[in-house]
Amino acid sequence: MAEVDGEDGGLAAAPGEGLVLAALRQAGADQKPSDWDKRLGEVTPDEVRRTLANRPGFTPRRLLTLLSPAAATLLEDLSQAAHRLTRQRFGNVITLFAPLYLSNYCRNLCRYCGFHAGNNDRRRRLSLEEAVAEARLLAREGFRDILLVSGEDPAHVNPAFLGNLASILRQDNLFTSVGVEVNVLSEADYRLLLEHGIDGVTVFQETYARDAYAHWHAGGPKAVYADRLNGQEAAAKAGMRRLGLGALLGLEDWRFDAYAMAVHAATLMRHYWRSRVSFSFPRLRPTESGGVEHFPHLVSDRELAQLIAALRLSFPDAGMTLSTREAPGLRENLLPLGITQVSAGSKTNPGGYSDGDTGQGATGQFVVSDDRSPGEIVQVLRSLSYDPVWKDWDTGFQG
Repeated sequence: MAEVDGEDGGLAAAPGEGLVLAALRQAGADQKPSDWDKRLGEVTPDEVRRTLANRPGFTPRRLLTLLSPAAATLLEDLSQAAHRLTRQRFGNVITLFAPLYLSNYCRNLCRYCGFHAGNNDRRRRLSLEEAVAEARLLAREGFRDILLVSGEDPAHVNPAFLGNLASILRQDNLFTSVGVEVNVLSEADYRLLLEHGIDGVTVFQETYARDAYAHWHAGGPKAVYADRLNGQEAAAKAGMRRLGLGALLGLEDWRFDAYAMAVHAATLMRHYWRSRVSFSFPRLRPTESGGVEHFPHLVSDRELAQLIAALRLSFPDAGMTLSTREAPGLRENLLPLGITQVSAGSKTNPGGYSDGDTGQGATGQFVVSDDRSPGEIVQVLRSLSYDPVWKDWDTGFQG
């Protein structure tokens, strides 16, 4: 397996191939290598200890060491080191945000998602007025950081709709930071969104292993692996300040996806250093149409903890987000390992903040595990000596 080191990683992109795809290919991170388990098994506990004694930072070998089964036997040591580093870099601050789902219509056939195009019941698109009303409810809860989310529904949730919505939210001073998690757009479209006040783009690759990606994405525009992968680079070229990465944990070997995601992040950080890269850790969750028992690579709580700690020790200054997919007690236990941002009071169906997601409204994307109110989560954070922050101060200083 090649490694990505040096000033530019020696990248040689093929015609039409973005820098990220070239980096993954050269690092052997766009498909799980046949000797992947062997490489992991060669790591010893002594190598893990030496790695923990060195300065934090990313190299492929360092991350491989921290993700290894040998490192799993030293999880307490990893956790303590990650906790010290997080406190050093971020203090006690935890930022809160909320997702706002705009549409559950979707053209894709993703086998794990409640918005699967084959599901025909309880579809809903929010009008511009309805979306603004939902956003106002979130603002009254205290949120100043919002993420606009949608299935792939370009007939309705397109750059014009998103731009108009963001302009209203900005003009009314409801939010200091507005991000999007929608289908991949072009550089020109991202530039348009930036002009309307959207400053962040989240795109989860879901899995970086090409064969697994093809299996889990049975049809629709999202089935094109390279197009999905190029999304964050297009956003970075457009000048987006925040880039959110993530793999849907449970689709493929979590260690491989973490390795590939780290190569992805390192490439963006090296070539688009004005953008701030962050990680999310979504695990598979049940949808209304079924559970997750048939997925072969489910990630345990201990494995999730190791993943968060390993990435913190490799990317000391990266933001790390934990959503309401995770249960309350686990969320509190994972905070010290590197988490800097959490969602609160989330609804995963369009209109959910007005109608609730008890089954009477539109279909949700997945089942939420932590259904506590934002106020309750703030109280818990304070009881744990964290400083909950509603506002993205970096954006506020930039005006």
